Formats: sequence, C-alpha cells, structure tokens
Amino acid sequence: MARNVLVTGGGTGIGYAIAQHFAEQGETVFVTGRRTGPLKEAADRIGARAVVCDHTDPEALARLLTELPESVDVLVNNAGGNTDFDTGAASDLASYARDFRANLDANLVSAALTTKALEERLAAGGAVVHIGSIAGNRGGGSYGAAKAGLATWNIDLAGALGARGITANVVAPGYIADTEFFRDRLTDERRTQLVTETAVGRPGSPADVAGAVAFLASPAARHITGQVLHVNGGAHPTR
Repeated sequence: MARNVLVTGGGTGIGYAIAQHFAEQGETVFVTGRRTGPLKEAADRIGARAVVCDHTDPEALARLLTELPESVDVLVNNAGGNTDFDTGAASDLASYARDFRANLDANLVSAALTTKALEERLAAGGAVVHIGSIAGNRGGGSYGAAKAGLATWNIDLAGALGARGITANVVAPGYIADTEFFRDRLTDERRTQLVTETAVGRPGSPADVAGAVAFLASPAARHITGQVLHVNGGAHPTR
C-alpha cells in the first residue's frame, strides 16, 4: 500500500530529490514551499501534490492540514537554509537579533512547528526525518546553531514518538552540489576546498541525501531513532 509522504521545501534541490525518490517508489507525495511557480512545476514533473506553505507560520500550517490526508506515514522536514545569504551584515544589535532569529525560525522552529502540527496524524510505525547540516558540528553562525539545536531537539522528539513506533532522525549533509543553498555565491576556490575536505574526493549530490532519508523511512530502519546520519563524504568523520 502506498504511503503518504510530506516533504517540506520540496520544490528544489535536496527536497526535490527526496520527493522524487518517494514518488518513483509509488508513494503519495505532498511537497510544500513558499514559491508557487517552482513548487507547482516540480510537483507536476514527479506526480506530487503541491501546497504552498510557510512553515514558520502557525496559521499557514493550520491551512496546510486541510490539504493533507488524515494519516501521514513519512514527514521530511527539509524546509530551511542559511538566511544569512539573504541579508547584509548586521549594522546594530537589533538587526543582529533579527538575522539570528531568522535562521532559528527557518531551520529549527519550522521543523518543530510542522512536527507538532502533524503530531496526531503521524501514522504508527512511520518516520520523521529532519535535514540538518555539517554546520551543526563545525560552526556556521546562527545557521549552525539552528541545525545543532535541531539535532538536540530531535532526541526528545524520538522519545515522545517512540511509543507509537515512529522514528525520528536527522540527516546532516555536508557540501551538496546542484542546490540553491549558496545563492550562486560559492567561489571556485571555496568549492575546491569543500571537495578537498572529503575522503571520497567529490561533492555530495541531492540523490545522496535522498537515499539516506529513504533508508531511515524504510522498514529496514525501524530500530534506528534519535540519531544523526552524516552524509558528507568524510568531511566530518565521527566514531
């Protein structure tokens, strides 16, 4: 039986690759995003349903629920990104506070609100997967702080959902090519540095992340929860 899958931020990059993977497996896929045009185009290409939603807005999430089925088997909290790329350097304390909170809202609060909104609809035996970042372990300012917070918050979430057989994990990518993350500001020198840091000698791809998410949502991963799965080509090794 096809599962109901929600991928937030599913119109481009990593989110699109995740949604495409599930759609190709015959799942019923819903994708969300804030840009109507790209979102609808992406959904049409893969046979998903597009719903415009700002996941930092509780009222928007309430409207989203009216577009979703009564049961959701897989929730992928992918919406986010480094909002510092969209602002200039903070000129005073007020703007610094605004910009810092923007990253927390986009990457941590959005995932928490979305999961809370769908809490009662998450199907027993299902999965919640958040997209974190290597920045959560290596720095990255308020963006890294938000992703680190996401991984820590997920520990409590895994405990709360575990009684229903629902797993909750984080996939933390390193440098992934072919996304809009860097807003076309990544220099050739910086790209070379990021690739050189890996053990495998190549950037990651959105499909690499999609594969990890698909595994954590699969029957093979029903005893894996409260974890961070790093997908960074060895740029940040762990033990």
